[in-house]
Amino acid sequence: MGHLKKLRIFLGIFKDRASLIKTTLSTKRRTSSIRRTIIRATTHGVSSPPPDRRIVAVLSYGHGTRRTAGACIGALMDRLHGTRNAFVALKCLFTIHNIITRGSFILKDQLSIYPSSGGRNFLNLSMFRDDSTPETWELSSWVRWYAGVLEKNLTVSRVLGSHLCSSKPNKKNDNDIQEKLFALTNSDLLIEMDVLVGFVEEISNTPTSLYLQTKDLVYEIVRLVSEDYKSIQREIFLRVVELGDRITSLSVSELTQLLTDLKRFEDCKERLSLLFVNRKRNDALWELVNETKSEILTIVNRRLQDKIMVKKIWKRSNDESTELKQLSRFTASVDGWFGLDRVSLAVSTVR
Repeated sequence: MGHLKKLRIFLGIFKDRASLIKTTLSTKRRTSSIRRTIIRATTHGVSSPPPDRRIVAVLSYGHGTRRTAGACIGALMDRLHGTRNAFVALKCLFTIHNIITRGSFILKDQLSIYPSSGGRNFLNLSMFRDDSTPETWELSSWVRWYAGVLEKNLTVSRVLGSHLCSSKPNKKNDNDIQEKLFALTNSDLLIEMDVLVGFVEEISNTPTSLYLQTKDLVYEIVRLVSEDYKSIQREIFLRVVELGDRITSLSVSELTQLLTDLKRFEDCKERLSLLFVNRKRNDALWELVNETKSEILTIVNRRLQDKIMVKKIWKRSNDESTELKQLSRFTASVDGWFGLDRVSLAVSTVR
């Protein structure tokens, strides 16, 4: 087994060197330079994350022209979609994640519009499988999960109008977000809540092989995702506060939607604790979620009781109205009878 592993590592190194030689022989110097940088950041075999200097080299292409940034993203996507190796795929995704969190605006922009035709599953790794070893088979589930998380990250960024990790949490940023949320309609806030909770659900759908976090590459991936989750918690907290301030003005359907989103969020709590074990919990957020749920249920029940009471009053009013109509008809008919009797008696007297 050890010999086979060494052979696979050797073959991986050989493939990487062959790819580097191929780019060196290319007549397109600028593109070949970018491809060499991508290959060096996403090597075969080694289970360690790319060195930071390799990531920085990739990020540097975001400080040039839009064309250069586009070529960088194109080369990275070609590498990702052209491999069947789980380590290479994870390193490509790790590099993409670093572009999202640390890259320049122009590099993020090129990533967000890839491909030009758009699409929800633009990473297209839902069927990824590396069955070369039991380990790479297990790692394949991490590739699929990680790709789904990054796709959701970009989807959330499109809906919110900004990248989740583009700013560090501080009071000024929170105030800016609160001002923006204050200007949104109830329906817009609920749309954002739905998308944010969907992101949390995607993160919580973790592979069963959590023991693979002992590998440096998987550990670093989970660390980056945990930073995303912190940002999501902050975004959700601010929206729950804003919706809580408007809670009495929300319709029953809006309250129901908010309650559903909060329950979906709570359903992820246990799985998230398994993934982010030994990481700080945000108890204030969970307390706010519980309080808001209770308040929603109280308001909905009160409105239902009011509705039932209105129906009872309406029914009673209708019943009284019906009784009055029946009494009126009865009185009219009695008067008619007496009138007819008087007429007939008068006629008989004359005779």
